[in-house]
Amino acid sequence: MATKTAFRPLAEGVVAALGGPDNIRSVTHCATRLRFKIKDAAKVDDAGVEKHDGVITLVKAGGQHQVVIGNDVALAYQAIVDVDGMSTKAVKEASEDEDEGPQGSLFNRLIDLISSLFSPILWCLSGIALLKAFLAMSVQFGWIDTEGTNYLVLNAMADAVFYFLPLYLALTAARKFKVNDFIALSVVAPLVYPTVVALGGVEEPVTLFGLPLITMSYASSVIPAILAVWLTGYLQRWLERVLPGAIRTFGTPLLCVLIMVPLVLFTVGPITMIASNGISNAIAWLFHVAPWLAGALMGGFWQVFVMFGLHWGFVPVFLNDIATQGYSSIMAVLMAPVLAQGAATAAVFLRSKVAARRKVAGPATVSAILAGVTEPAVYGVTLPLKIPFYLGCVGGAIGGAIIAMGGAAFNTFVFPSVLATPALLGRGNLIMAFSGIVVAMIVAFIGTWIVMPRLEKQEAAVPSSPEDTTIDVPSGTTAILLPVRGEVIPLDQVDDKVFASGAMGTGLAVLPADGEVIAPVSGTVIAAPKSGHAFGIKSPEGIEVLVHVGLDTVAMKGEGFTPHVAKGDVVTAGQPLVTADLAAIAAAGYEATTLLVVTNSGTLADVRNVAPNVSSLAGEAGILVTP
Repeated sequence: MATKTAFRPLAEGVVAALGGPDNIRSVTHCATRLRFKIKDAAKVDDAGVEKHDGVITLVKAGGQHQVVIGNDVALAYQAIVDVDGMSTKAVKEASEDEDEGPQGSLFNRLIDLISSLFSPILWCLSGIALLKAFLAMSVQFGWIDTEGTNYLVLNAMADAVFYFLPLYLALTAARKFKVNDFIALSVVAPLVYPTVVALGGVEEPVTLFGLPLITMSYASSVIPAILAVWLTGYLQRWLERVLPGAIRTFGTPLLCVLIMVPLVLFTVGPITMIASNGISNAIAWLFHVAPWLAGALMGGFWQVFVMFGLHWGFVPVFLNDIATQGYSSIMAVLMAPVLAQGAATAAVFLRSKVAARRKVAGPATVSAILAGVTEPAVYGVTLPLKIPFYLGCVGGAIGGAIIAMGGAAFNTFVFPSVLATPALLGRGNLIMAFSGIVVAMIVAFIGTWIVMPRLEKQEAAVPSSPEDTTIDVPSGTTAILLPVRGEVIPLDQVDDKVFASGAMGTGLAVLPADGEVIAPVSGTVIAAPKSGHAFGIKSPEGIEVLVHVGLDTVAMKGEGFTPHVAKGDVVTAGQPLVTADLAAIAAAGYEATTLLVVTNSGTLADVRNVAPNVSSLAGEAGILVTP
């Protein structure tokens, strides 16, 4: 794996060949190039720059000496800045390694963050949620003995990924917040350690270091793990700067764990528990005063409570109600929000034209409706789309109000789902109970059905996977999709020496008809400058693809570009990358020609263009690659 250290010889040699730090006014970088502004061009040794391993070529354009590196340009840039005398030459504005990510309201940014953290584990959650659903069905119909070893092991297989969800999120959050993977896991693991989890059920006061500790269960939680890793990132980076080299390697993880675990237990836990207990007590009181209002609030906000871990405060209320009066009215209401999210997900599955989205929505629908496991549905489908999530909440609120007015209740503690329906049969007006469930699902389903075409049009989410293209894709071959709608032209016709020569790799160009740019392949975003004009994606097969919107548009410094993903995100083919304002690009005096290049073509078995040189749609196969 390439590191900054590996580029040190290149950095020292390039700086020397450019005449040394005193001859360099400034240095910055874009998606593929180091961009130097030089004081005296006569002092530059062009051949000396190009001779170093890792340098593709040297281009003089736009008043700059542009050293073409490729996808590892960010590492080369860091190495350049570390050369003596170069730190003051760095121009931070164009750097790729501090991408701000999506902007917008605080809630929308939180949704985007959570969605990106769940993306890498969605298939795992979706597949295992099906096992959980079928196991619940087997229990309901008496097909398996819940006291036997078979059930014990199968239940562990089906439940472990959800129980230890904080550990999975610790790993994805570590990559997002640039924290060491193992430090992040070491900070979050104590939160789900059995003895710490058991403290959540202790009734007598608990102390830590002599201070009172408000306990909760962090199992299956979301926000605490994300917050813990985010804060750990700041602590880790500070410790790496201040600790002596002799103790830094072991001192950093040691101090991160010693500081962060108590900090989370003393802050995040109490705040979460106080908030959840307050909300649960208020809802319980409201059920006695105005059941319809309590049902509406519970149905409308239940999934939000789950997202923030506030739902744990309701569990003691559920158990106490069942133990003391034999039923729980609040649990019956949860049928509406849970099944509403399932219905919204079903509408996405049936209505979406994005193959990758349908693949997630199908099993997520089954697990949500059949077993009440909504994590794949919410985090993988409705929440990223936002409006289907909101519609599920609206349906849950309406259905919850109807169920509460009918006086329905659960007579046992089970997950709300279709399989939990028998728990409803003992109390209240069953017609109103089932009416509430049906209304909740109809509102969410029909609302999502109506808005999906508009949502996917806004995303420019056209056919997004190889099976949707008109090209026959041979087995073992990956189709790289066209990233934008427009006229396809050969790469050698592009007015850019580096790309036209093929030095950056095999590819093609598109004269765009609109500014909606999508991911040409599924994988991890390995380059995403703040300027939003270029994105590097590495597929699971090791294919490295560059999408570059416009020629020299890095100079626009982000004006006219609205990026939808950030470095480190996992994307699916067809997912929106950026919206580019073509009029703004033209007004700034640049060409909007969009480049699609396989940058590691030389390491692959076969790379060939298959797109016709005519007007084409985004999402059609443009390049076929055999790894």
